[in-house]
Amino acid sequence: MVLSDRSIREALASGRLVVDPLGENAVQPASLDIRLDRHFRVFRNHRQAYIDIREDIPELTEAESIADDEPFVLHPGEFVLGSTVERVELADDLVARVEGKSSLGRLGLLVHATAGFVDPGWKGNLTMELSNVATLPIRLYYGMKIGQLSFQNLTTAADRPYGHPDLKSRYQGQTLPTASRIYRDYQPPQSR
Repeated sequence: MVLSDRSIREALASGRLVVDPLGENAVQPASLDIRLDRHFRVFRNHRQAYIDIREDIPELTEAESIADDEPFVLHPGEFVLGSTVERVELADDLVARVEGKSSLGRLGLLVHATAGFVDPGWKGNLTMELSNVATLPIRLYYGMKIGQLSFQNLTTAADRPYGHPDLKSRYQGQTLPTASRIYRDYQPPQSR
């Protein structure tokens, strides 16, 4: 079941859920608002002919930051990685889902492509996958409400939560938008 506002506040008070800093009026009836940080990873398409998911391509994206009141302009068809202001920590028996804000979706802003699930044991700032499917550029600002998290309890605590050494979790503890590390799944097999 999805946690209600009362259950979200209880999880925050008990430490099962950490959201720091917690925005003013962030707790909604069945979700918690998250805000956009000033840091982005912008794709530099002119540097690569293609993306090979088996290779680390550090020059594929470039870090960019904006000042407090400076807009980040997301052009039509553009895809960038952003980050949340909030650092989020989930207990081993709690999961979260990232969802967009309805008002932003009505303007053509999508906040995640596929990474909408936050595993139990997660600790760090969330990387947002921002896309503009509208026909006009959209200005994004530091501190704006960018999405919301809904929460669910697991039936039991996870035996191997995110960050467990056996899982080789790629993004545990991230503080900035982090480029894909899928290439780590495609290391050549060792010779016998």
